[in-house]
Amino acid sequence: MSKRQNIRKAIAIGMFFTFPITIAWMSPAMPIIYGFHGIVTGAVMTFILLFFVALFLGRAFCGFICPGGGLSECLMRINDKKAKKKRLRVFKYILWAILVIVIIASFIRAGGVSEIDFFAGLEDGWIFLLAPYRYMIYFGVLMGALAFQLLLGKRSFCQYACWIAPFMIIGTKVSDWFNMPRLRLKANADSCVGCNQCSKKCPMCLDVKTMVEGNNMKSPECILCGECVDICPKKSIAYTFKNNTPSP
Repeated sequence: MSKRQNIRKAIAIGMFFTFPITIAWMSPAMPIIYGFHGIVTGAVMTFILLFFVALFLGRAFCGFICPGGGLSECLMRINDKKAKKKRLRVFKYILWAILVIVIIASFIRAGGVSEIDFFAGLEDGWIFLLAPYRYMIYFGVLMGALAFQLLLGKRSFCQYACWIAPFMIIGTKVSDWFNMPRLRLKANADSCVGCNQCSKKCPMCLDVKTMVEGNNMKSPECILCGECVDICPKKSIAYTFKNNTPSP
C-alpha cells in the first residue's frame, strides 16, 4: 500500500471516530425536524458547503474525509467483494430528492427561516449522543451500513443509499458544465498494459480499465481516492487540476 493510501485511510478512519459529533451535521432528519421551527441547522449548511467544495474538489470529501467513508474502509476488512448492482445507484438520488423536497416544505410550513444555528441538535453545543434515544439512531446507522456492506459489497451504502453524495455529484456536473478547473483524474491510454489492477482496487467498483482505455476518467461515482493512481504499474492515471478537457 502506498504512503498516500496509508495517510488517506488513516484520515478517513480517524474521521469516523468523530461521528458521535458529526452525525448531526450529516443527518437527513435534523434539517427536517428543525426546519419546522424555521431553524437552518449545521446539516443544511454542510450540504450546501459540500456542493460548493465539489465545484473545485469533486467528491474528494468522500474519499478522504467522510466519516461514513472511514466506516466503509473498516468494513471492507469484512467484505471486499464488488457491489455489482449498478441499477441500485439511482436509489440515492430518490432519497436525495425526497430529502430536499421535505426540507423545503418544512421551512414553508414554518413560514420561512427564523434562525441559523450550526450547533442545533448538539447537546451542550457539541455531543449528539448525550440524549439516550439518540444512541438508537447512531447504532441504527452503523448497523445499516454494516448490513449494506455484508449483503451488497464494498462501499455499497455510499453507492446506493448516501443522501449526501448527490449534492457533490451535482457540484461536479455544474463544474464541468461551466468548464471550471477542478481536481480530477487523467489517463494515458497509450501506456496502459491492461493489467486491470485499477478496476480491482477501485472501492467504488468502477471499470477503471475501460475508462483509461477510452481516455475518459469522468464518473459521478469516482471519489478521487487515488487507489487506481497508486496501483497502476505504468503510471497511466494521475491527478490533475484542470478544466473539463479530454485527456491527451
